[in-house]
Amino acid sequence: MNILLVIVIVVAVILAITGGLVESLNFLLWVGIILAVIAIIAWLIRSLSGRNNV
Repeated sequence: MNILLVIVIVVAVILAITGGLVESLNFLLWVGIILAVIAIIAWLIRSLSGRNNV
């Protein structure tokens, strides 16, 4: 699960940088932001559920 989150974060950062540099590909900026938010939410859910199990 951690590897998946790392991959999602890396893709989000790459898409955000690409979207910021190339104005014609502005939608990639939004895709990167959405993927970053999803990765943060998944990390929070995982950390909260991990604390409840301990």
